[in-house]
Amino acid sequence: MRALVTGAASGIGRATALRLARDARGAGRPGKIAIVDVASAKTKLDTVAEELRKLDAEALPIHADMATVDQPGRAVAEAIARFGGLDGVVSNAGINRPGLLRTYSVDDWDALFNVNTRATWLLAKAAHDALQTAKGAIVITASMSGSNAHANLGAYAPSKAAVIMLMRVLAQEFGPDGIRVNSVSPGMVRTGMTEKAYADEQVVRERNALAPLGRVAMPEDIADAIAFLLGPDARYVNGHDLVVDAGVSGNFLGRLPGISKIPRG
Repeated sequence: MRALVTGAASGIGRATALRLARDARGAGRPGKIAIVDVASAKTKLDTVAEELRKLDAEALPIHADMATVDQPGRAVAEAIARFGGLDGVVSNAGINRPGLLRTYSVDDWDALFNVNTRATWLLAKAAHDALQTAKGAIVITASMSGSNAHANLGAYAPSKAAVIMLMRVLAQEFGPDGIRVNSVSPGMVRTGMTEKAYADEQVVRERNALAPLGRVAMPEDIADAIAFLLGPDARYVNGHDLVVDAGVSGNFLGRLPGISKIPRG
């Protein structure tokens, strides 16, 4: 597996890179993983690279900012040059700047769409020819907020809704070239972006209670789904948004006040 993973210094990106390396080792072939993150994450990215090497994978740390126009393509080009091609791309980098839309700034709106949506398009454009040769796959990290309205998060939900539709269009356009494109929509996950919320044990208990499976996800839960969509078991899955949220986004009706007091008809 020759793969490129963005947002790889921590959280879901790190867990995905390690999962792909373990899968490659288990299959008896060396993993070749390009791990991409911003320059300010260098120390964490170097740590992930060392973890990958301990799994017998060839690690290629790349510092690239997904908010820019040119660096997504540069990251892909570096990975292709090093590995001689690509079998998979995981567009995972994402940012969040909460706020009310009525007071939201254009700069924040553009920043979220640049990283959360546009970067996926630029990565896909740059990787198309290599993925066509390999009959490879793209997996995008979306969010349950892309399918369920979420107030007070500014452009986050709109940007994730847009990337889900982008995934579906890419699947239609890239499918005839033998490239599958899918996304995962995580629910609540304990990552570096959300860890401040989970510092409060009461919040942890309340969030765990919201999930029908009784717990908030860890990055590895999402990485396993990404690995599935990249792999041969998903060979006929294309244009699909896989919701990985323990059922939390579909259970709001059961939490309506007074539901237990409704008489049987």
